[in-house]
Amino acid sequence: MSTLNYGFQDRLHAEFPSQILMDITEVCNLACVHCPHPTFKKSEHYGARYLDPVLNEKMVDEVARYGQGHTQYIRYASNGEPLVHPQGYDMIEHAVLHSGVFVTITTNGTIMNEKRTQRLLEAGVNMIDISIDAHLPETYAKVRVGGDLSVTRGNVLRLIEWVRAGKASTKVVVSFVEQADNRAEAADFEKYWQDKGADSVIIRRQHSCSGAMPELAALARQRSEARRPCLYPWERICINARGDLAFCPSDWVHGSSFADYNTSSIHELWQGDFYRQLRAAHLNNDYSQHGFCGQCPDWASTRWPADGRSYADLIGDFLGGNKS
Repeated sequence: MSTLNYGFQDRLHAEFPSQILMDITEVCNLACVHCPHPTFKKSEHYGARYLDPVLNEKMVDEVARYGQGHTQYIRYASNGEPLVHPQGYDMIEHAVLHSGVFVTITTNGTIMNEKRTQRLLEAGVNMIDISIDAHLPETYAKVRVGGDLSVTRGNVLRLIEWVRAGKASTKVVVSFVEQADNRAEAADFEKYWQDKGADSVIIRRQHSCSGAMPELAALARQRSEARRPCLYPWERICINARGDLAFCPSDWVHGSSFADYNTSSIHELWQGDFYRQLRAAHLNNDYSQHGFCGQCPDWASTRWPADGRSYADLIGDFLGGNKS
């Protein structure tokens, strides 16, 4: 397999990760059908954990020191709902004020407290991405189990109004994971939120969450194309709610955790032996020492800079707009 098209390039930097994914809690207030969380919650891997804010401060310090010109953004998202963390708003605000890079939140939008959300807007949070996944109330109830579309929609519409009224620079993005239950309303969802003033509407491709959704994983493994390297070892690093550093943002079994952040450094590890070996495994298509990556069928869902538009390109567009 040729390795000529893979490696550090464009927004991907050998010095420090392009993306920092902050998975600050395992707790979520919904049970979405396309998400492994309902199963994760019943597993031995779940502990209802919340990240120690001290580690958030450590991450921000590292990004401020080493990430300037390298880190495109910090994203608060992943295996739980970030805004249920008791210090979640404080942690995000700290990153906005002190990291020196673009800061985003991915939330289900159900508990966006007005006072606290306005505080984030005043602090200058760069982007809020709300996962909604439905246009009709009955579809939302089926897909985002435990949620109420009227509540979520109202929260997002108020958010758009606050941004406009306060002339905040925050970008409001809404997203939709296309799947069997909602596919027929994707176009209506996109048009509705475009008309309401969302800065972007994302229709996401469903994937197996690194094998955590068995039926989707089985379908993905039937593809005939030759395996290529996954983008993530060259793009991002994750800090999970246990305080571990991990290399995969959709890891529900702690299979990609490789260091305790309490006693390590993103800067050193990104350039260290573990990541060099992980990247070599992907380039050589040899996962004998990296079983978590070896079983994952979602490598084809990651897009290298030359492969077409990705979430990073959306952030790039917003960054370009901020600079103009």
